[in-house]
Amino acid sequence: MRSSNVMLLIIFSICCCISQAHDFTLDFLNAHNKARAEVGVPPLRWNNTLAAYAMIYAKSKILDCKMEHSHGPYGENLAEASWEMNNAEVVNYWITEKDNYDRNSRSCVKEECGHYTQIIWRDTVQVGCAKEKCTNGWMFAICNYYPPGNVFGQRPY
Repeated sequence: MRSSNVMLLIIFSICCCISQAHDFTLDFLNAHNKARAEVGVPPLRWNNTLAAYAMIYAKSKILDCKMEHSHGPYGENLAEASWEMNNAEVVNYWITEKDNYDRNSRSCVKEECGHYTQIIWRDTVQVGCAKEKCTNGWMFAICNYYPPGNVFGQRPY
């Protein structure tokens, strides 16, 4: 009887972890795809290789939480905050740059909008993201995109 209770506890724990991981990816993915749907581009798919790359890089930033790009082979958005942003908040933070993007000229007209244009880049089809809490208490988030967007001389869609 006792071993069956232990087995049930193990199964429950595994199911909870799988469910949390699924929610983690869906929160990032749904926020991205909502913005993409607004401009009529196809939804992104989650890519575990991109997510693993993002996780390795996020873990490397734990000590300083510096906003430095990895200079890897993928498109990349970074965010940091002094509080624990949830996954949708991270993506929505980048989407606030939408107001800096002029749809007619398809260019940034005010301030930065490259995070937003990476999210809506038509040719980008996959995303993988990660978050880590840094030793200074801040949160570091990264999403990687394939193929990369923000190609000079091209429009997002």
